[in-house]
Amino acid sequence: MPGVTRAVIIGGGPGGYEAALVAAQLGAEVTVVDRDGAGGSCVLTDCVPSKTLIATAEVMTMAAESAELGVRLGGGAASPDVVSVDLAAVNARVKALARAQSLDVRDRVEGEGVRWVEGVGRLDGPASVVASGTAGAQERLEADVVLVATGAHPRVLPTAVPDGERILTWEQVYDLPAVPERLVVVGSGVTGAEFASAFQALGSRVTLVSSRERVLPGEDPDAAEVLEGVFRRRGMAVLGRSRAVAARRTADGVLVTLDDGRTVEGSHCLMAVGSIPNTDAVGLPESGVRLGPGGFVEVDRVSRTSARGVYAAGDCTGVHLLASVAAMQGRIAMWHALGDAVAPLDLGTVSATVFTEPEIATVGVTQADVDAGRINAVSVKLPLDTNARAKMQGLHDGFVKLFCRAGTRIVVGGVVVAPRASELVFPLALAVEQRLTVDEVAQTFTVYPSLSGSLAEAARRLHLP
Repeated sequence: MPGVTRAVIIGGGPGGYEAALVAAQLGAEVTVVDRDGAGGSCVLTDCVPSKTLIATAEVMTMAAESAELGVRLGGGAASPDVVSVDLAAVNARVKALARAQSLDVRDRVEGEGVRWVEGVGRLDGPASVVASGTAGAQERLEADVVLVATGAHPRVLPTAVPDGERILTWEQVYDLPAVPERLVVVGSGVTGAEFASAFQALGSRVTLVSSRERVLPGEDPDAAEVLEGVFRRRGMAVLGRSRAVAARRTADGVLVTLDDGRTVEGSHCLMAVGSIPNTDAVGLPESGVRLGPGGFVEVDRVSRTSARGVYAAGDCTGVHLLASVAAMQGRIAMWHALGDAVAPLDLGTVSATVFTEPEIATVGVTQADVDAGRINAVSVKLPLDTNARAKMQGLHDGFVKLFCRAGTRIVVGGVVVAPRASELVFPLALAVEQRLTVDEVAQTFTVYPSLSGSLAEAARRLHLP
């Protein structure tokens, strides 16, 4: 689309602000219309806050499982409560960090000459956006290209309406004054598993209610099995094949009802049952933007919608609810719209992490792809407890799994289950992105001792003489 000079972006999350930076770099006149704050829910109520909370949970886990390393805390077994968490202080830090990160994002974007408008944006045709400010004033913004990056919000069951005190969404846990004594987490996907893991470490007695046979049904089955085993060993109650249909407050807590009539009592309930795209009242269908199942915006691999000149990025598209994917979609949209070199979005190279303890990180081809015959690949799995550094650190749970094509031995995927797996997966992501062979990975020096040494060892085991 040559000659584009005016770009209007609705939403200031990762998809929106990264798109704004690219558009500004390419010389466009850029306006961002945002209602929630720079960084969107990712920075203010979701990814940044949750991972900050999880950082405290990691410290608690290390303290709780440090006896094997010879660490003695306080009075030892006679003083089991010597390490505790002040959740009010933790949450104050969480919210302060989120606000600081949001300010950093806005300063960065405005520093590149982008205009930031606080308010609600609505399409009025494919080339015009009406911005309604917080004070009620309206402004019409004409655009050569529009990017819709309005995000998503937690799904709410009408029979389990959150009150922000006892029945909570994941956006509301940062107002809790103390660690819940008995927390019922409904939903065993990524969000449910992460919060169940974190609050278990912080001192809650957690019950995880899963409608599926196992936790993390969308993840590598070997990884999910390891994590569920860890959960149970640490005292978590995991209820598989148990669908929650309602949650209500009682005199001193909550009562969660399952579809078979059983009930689960707790002091608090966290609902983690999916996300709903923020696509209502944005003027999308009226402007020719087609919505798919669930109300998500339909886009192609360069982020175009069905309306000429209108692109979309992030959670509102339902492509892959990750900040990194949202950011890439936003960049790709502006590269394409402004005529720069661009490659279509390739989900086969996306790396992702479940921030539980241990973490689960994945990239590329999955076990399901191999089992279903969608790709002819072979794999090797190395238990973490065979790694020298893992032994030194007292790590027992986890593994490294590597997939390569059966013929060429090109690395096409991997799974890492370990503490800080989110960092360890990066070499595998590079290998997948650059189409390295297992021999090229194996012949690269690693530090001894290191957890990353297991990545090279897995590659060596996939060598064909």
